[in-house]
Amino acid sequence: MRATDPAPKTPSRGGRLAALDGLRFVAALMVVTYHYVAYGSDWGRPRAEVFPVLHLPASYGWLGVQLFFLISGFVICLSGWGRSVSDFFTSRVIRLFPAYWLAVLVTTVALVLIPGGSPRSWQDVLTNLTMFEHPFGAPYVDAVYWSLWVEARFYLIFALVVWRGLTYRRVLTFCMVWSAAGVLTYALSNEAWLQVLVMPEHCWFFIGGMAFYLMRRFGPDLLLWLLVGFSYLAGLRTVQPTFQFVQKNTDYHLPGPAVAVVLAACYLLMAGVALGWFDRIDWRWLTTAGAVTYPLYLLHEYIGWAVIDQLRFRVNPWLLAGGLLVVMIAASWLVHRFVERPVSRWMKRHLRNSFARVRAADEPAVDEGAVAAGTAAGPGGHQPLPEQQAAVEPVVGLRR
Repeated sequence: MRATDPAPKTPSRGGRLAALDGLRFVAALMVVTYHYVAYGSDWGRPRAEVFPVLHLPASYGWLGVQLFFLISGFVICLSGWGRSVSDFFTSRVIRLFPAYWLAVLVTTVALVLIPGGSPRSWQDVLTNLTMFEHPFGAPYVDAVYWSLWVEARFYLIFALVVWRGLTYRRVLTFCMVWSAAGVLTYALSNEAWLQVLVMPEHCWFFIGGMAFYLMRRFGPDLLLWLLVGFSYLAGLRTVQPTFQFVQKNTDYHLPGPAVAVVLAACYLLMAGVALGWFDRIDWRWLTTAGAVTYPLYLLHEYIGWAVIDQLRFRVNPWLLAGGLLVVMIAASWLVHRFVERPVSRWMKRHLRNSFARVRAADEPAVDEGAVAAGTAAGPGGHQPLPEQQAAVEPVVGLRR
């Protein structure tokens, strides 16, 4: 921490936050409910008729992705504070890829086996395994993967701050610069490369999440609240095209002001985490709920739609949608328990060894002959004193 940075708050306010795990699960449920009840799923009749009460709130579940981005901005500071770039890179790789690789393969196989499924070509599947299918021009194996490309760009940009070392001033400066760039890029809509780099449609939620983390770590102040408020208002504007798309693809009216209310609720929940409102919540099951969130998000959409398409006229819609959710949560727990955890541990160990090898390769070579000669004769050709001998021998032994 630099001398000009404010003093951090009590260390006990750090660590794993059960409330964040709960919010992750809430965000995932919002997205799953949206896809099963309000958009994409074909029930053979109007969704307002199939789900007369749930269809309307479910139609705003797409904002769960914006809640994910808010959480991501918060967590990336929480997990990156005091870490090196290699540790940051390792943490992101082991967090994203094990479940993602399995999801790509499982979704592909499921769409091959389920009648009416539309699997991608094997070339597209292999490209999807890189998680960079969008820049390579390949279609997604599952449409929910679009948000991973957004997350990946955020990590790549933020790695520059991690490289310099996270401090209050640097994170705040990063948020301010990114906000200014977002405004300018939103105006320069024809500059495609700026759109890719700055992400003016999505950057506001990452910025809001980082501002909330600074509140959590250092305490709130007017500048941080202004940054949060600006990110909310800018984000509310940039999600309007998505709302218009959803409105166009539903067969019932969606009140526009509800977008502002739902997004405000997401910000309010994150404010609660930042200000410690939920610190007493320490239910163990929330950790498990948070752990299954990522596999649930990756697996639910296209597989769920294919199952709904096959069973919509034979199973009660409420039972089918609810049963699908339960099965997906159970499958996600299995993925976390038997794929994510062991593969992440293995990757973490080997990636750390790889980066240690890189660092060792950059260290100056030690001339063991010169060290040995220095051991035999001290300064001026004299025999070394006992304490000099003890100081040199461990160095020689370590280099061997």
